[in-house]
Amino acid sequence: MTDQNIKTFHLHMVSDSTGETVGLVTRACLVQFDTIDAHEHLWSMVRSKEQVQEILDGIREHPGFVLYTVVNEEIRAMLEDGCRKLQVPCIAVLDPIIAKLGVHLDAEVHPMPGRQHVMDAEYFSRIEAMHFVLSHDDGQMIRDLDQADVVLLGVSRTSKTPTSIYLANRGIKTANIPIVPGCALPEEVFTASNPLVVGLTKEPKRLVEIRRQRLKLLDQNEGSDYVDLEKVSEEINEARRLFTKNNWPVINVSHKSIEETAATIIQLYNRRREEED
Repeated sequence: MTDQNIKTFHLHMVSDSTGETVGLVTRACLVQFDTIDAHEHLWSMVRSKEQVQEILDGIREHPGFVLYTVVNEEIRAMLEDGCRKLQVPCIAVLDPIIAKLGVHLDAEVHPMPGRQHVMDAEYFSRIEAMHFVLSHDDGQMIRDLDQADVVLLGVSRTSKTPTSIYLANRGIKTANIPIVPGCALPEEVFTASNPLVVGLTKEPKRLVEIRRQRLKLLDQNEGSDYVDLEKVSEEINEARRLFTKNNWPVINVSHKSIEETAATIIQLYNRRREEED
């Protein structure tokens, strides 16, 4: 596709909070169009009439589509009136959803700027989980392993760390421990009763490719057992035998994104909690 086929336009995103919500909605819509290129202008923490006037001046200079998430009625009215005079479209992205939910639930809406970012118990749970992951990455801090919600096991380069971090963002305290040929796992892995232990595995050829790329980045020798297909296959098979022996669920991450792997783990975790209840 040539540049002549690409249509460019200015897109203004206005938010009374961080702008995360309007940004996510905007990008989810933009990916549906192959032939457009948006010049994005983000206006965040907009809570005064002076800020709205600044935005309108910016829109006048670069006319374009306006999307907003603002709850204050005066600010909304000023923004919409200004856009109307400038003859640019102005849309409140959450209004249709909130209105429909209100009707369906027969509930009154109580708007508050940035309400989705309030520091509630869930927020602090995620922060605690992130601290836990960072201090229990790659086999660190084994002594308190029983405090983990999930323990991930796997040979090198099976996405243990990024999956752990993703789970922490969901409030799940996760430890990850590498399975190293010739090295026994810490006894705490077998004695811990609280965490769900999950094994991660990957197809040998795919794993070798990833390990080779890793060695190239580190400018290290590629002639070791670390990237030998036969040795890697043995390494994976040994890990699988360990998972089977201990009746730990196994996830093949070869063709899964981090999000997909984490979603599977969350399902296993929730199912285990339901069974315990």
